[in-house]
Amino acid sequence: MNEPVTRRVIVDPVTRIEGHLRIEAETDETGRITRASSAGTMVRGIELILKGRDPREAWALAQRICGVCTLVHGIASVRAVENALKIEIPANAQLIRNLMIGAQYIHDHVMHFYHLHALDWVDVVSALKADPKATSQLAQSISGYAKSSPGYFADVQKKLKGFVEAGQLGIFANGYWGHPAYKLPPEANLMAVAHYLDALAWQRDVVKLHAVFGGKNPHPMMLVGGVPCAISIDPNHPGHGNGPHFHGGNSGTALNQIGLQTVQNVINQMREFVDQVYLPDTLAIAGFYKDWFKQGEGVGNFLTFGEFPLAGHASGLIPAGVILDRDLSKIHPVDLNEENEIQEFVSHAWYDYSVGKAAGLHPYKGETKLDYTGPKPPYRELDLERDYSWMKSPRWKGRAVEVGPLARVLMLYASGHEQTSELVGMALKKLDLPVQAMYSTMGRTAARTLETKIIADQMQGWYDQLVANIVAGDVKTFNDTRWEPSSWPAHAQGVGVMEAPRGALSHWIVIDDQKISNYQAIVPSTWNAGPRDAAGNQGPYEAALKGHLLHDVKRPIEILRTIHSFDPCIACAVHLTDPDGRELMQVKVL
Repeated sequence: MNEPVTRRVIVDPVTRIEGHLRIEAETDETGRITRASSAGTMVRGIELILKGRDPREAWALAQRICGVCTLVHGIASVRAVENALKIEIPANAQLIRNLMIGAQYIHDHVMHFYHLHALDWVDVVSALKADPKATSQLAQSISGYAKSSPGYFADVQKKLKGFVEAGQLGIFANGYWGHPAYKLPPEANLMAVAHYLDALAWQRDVVKLHAVFGGKNPHPMMLVGGVPCAISIDPNHPGHGNGPHFHGGNSGTALNQIGLQTVQNVINQMREFVDQVYLPDTLAIAGFYKDWFKQGEGVGNFLTFGEFPLAGHASGLIPAGVILDRDLSKIHPVDLNEENEIQEFVSHAWYDYSVGKAAGLHPYKGETKLDYTGPKPPYRELDLERDYSWMKSPRWKGRAVEVGPLARVLMLYASGHEQTSELVGMALKKLDLPVQAMYSTMGRTAARTLETKIIADQMQGWYDQLVANIVAGDVKTFNDTRWEPSSWPAHAQGVGVMEAPRGALSHWIVIDDQKISNYQAIVPSTWNAGPRDAAGNQGPYEAALKGHLLHDVKRPIEILRTIHSFDPCIACAVHLTDPDGRELMQVKVL
C-alpha cells in the first residue's frame, strides 16, 4: 500500500504585511492543506528595554513596537500606567483619544483593504483589457462617487499600461497575475485599481487629525493623565451658541479653531470615502468570491477587550467579552486580573520560563527569556514538533481565541447594537448569505469594512461633544493627580487594554519603587498568529488555513487571502531583526 503523499509549502516572508511572518503548510496529494504552522521570524525584546525606566515615559518606547500601530501602543501604555496609579482622565481627553483611535481604525482599514489585501482578489494586469465606459457604468451602478467617468478610468488604464510596458509595476509588483483563482471581470479590476490609487492620495490627508491632536504622525505624542494638546479659548467670551471662541493671538501648539476645522474636514473626508468607495467596493468584490464565505474560519472563539469609552458611561461603543464556539447567545465576561484566565504559553516558541516551558504565565508574572534552539537562517524548514516561532501563544482559559474586526462585529451583533445589526443584515441580504457566512476569510474582510462604517459615523458625535464642551467652557485635557512619583505606592500594577484595528491589545505594567520592574505586551497578532500550545491546540492563523485547496502550490494565493484577512502586524508581535540583516524571500514546495 502506497504511503500518502505529503508536501510542505513554505511562504517566507508573507508579504504585504508589517513584519516577518513565515507560513509552512502541509498538503496532501490533492493540494489540500492538512496542517499549517505560523512562525514569527524576529525576536521579541521591547519589554526588556522598558525595565527600570520611569513609567511616565513608557509610551514613547512602547510606541516603537511598530511603525504602523504607533498610536494604539501609546494609548495602551498610558492606560496601563493610569490603571496602575488610579489616574482618571478628563472628558475632553477621552473624546480626543477616541477621535484619534477612530481615525487610526479608518485609515488603517482602508489602507489594508486597498494596498495590502485587495491584490489577493484583484488581477491588476487584467484591468488593461477593461472597457473604460463599461467600468464607468459599473462604478456608477454601485455608488455616487464623483470619480467615475469613462475618461477617468481611461486615464488610470493608460497610466497602468505605461507601468506594464516599462516593466515597472512598482507597487503592483510580485502579484500572481493570471492566477486561475482570480474571478473579477476586467472592468471590476480596473475600478479597484483606480480606487487603490485614490486611496493613496486620501490617506495623505486624513493623517492630519493625528497631527492636530498629537503633533505628528506616525508616533503622535501621548501623556499619562490625558492628552498633550491644550485648548486655546477665551474663557471670558460668552459664546452665544456660535461655536468656540479662541484667543486672537498666537496660540503656539494649542488646539485652536483652525485645528478643529481641520479635524471636521478629515471626518468628512473619511465618511465620504467609506460610504462611496470602500463599502461599495467590498460588497462588489465579495459578490464574485462567495465561496470564500465558506472557508478560513479558524478556531470559532472570539475575544474583545472593549473600546471607545466615554466619561460617565460604564462601557464604551465596543463591549468586552468572549464568544465561544460560535454561540452568539452568550457573551462571557473577561477578568483581566484572574491569574488563570489570560495566560501566555511558550511550549512551541523560542522562549523559556523559570517554571518550565509547559506552564502558562499571567502577564503580570510574564517573562521574556530568549531561548533560541532552532536552525540558523537561511533554513530549509522548521522543526514543527519542537519550537518554531518568536511569538508566544496567548490563551483565554486555555482556549485559543480570534481577535480583530470579526470578533468586534460579532460582539456588537451579539449585544444587540442597532447599527451593526442593520449593516450585517444589509450585507448578508445583498450577498444572499446566512449569518454563519461571517465565520470565514471573506466574512473577516467584510466585517472590517462594516466596522469602519460604524466608527466613521461615531466620530462625528465625539467631535460634536468635544466642541460642545469647549463652548460650555470646559477646556480641561489633563489631570496631574499623582503625576509626581512621591505620591505613588511602593508597588503598583496595572493593565492598559484597547481594541487596536487588528484586535485586542493589552500592555501590562508592574511598578516597584517608582520604576518599571516588569512590562508585557500581548498584541493582536500574537493572539492570532501564535504557534500551537502545550496541548497541541492551533492558533487562529493555523486553524484557518486547514482545508484550503491550493490551485497551484507554487503560487499559493489561497494562503495569502486567509492570512491577509487577519491584517497581520508581525512587527507588533516580534520586535528585533536578524543581526545578520539577511532578507528571506522565498516560496518553496518541498
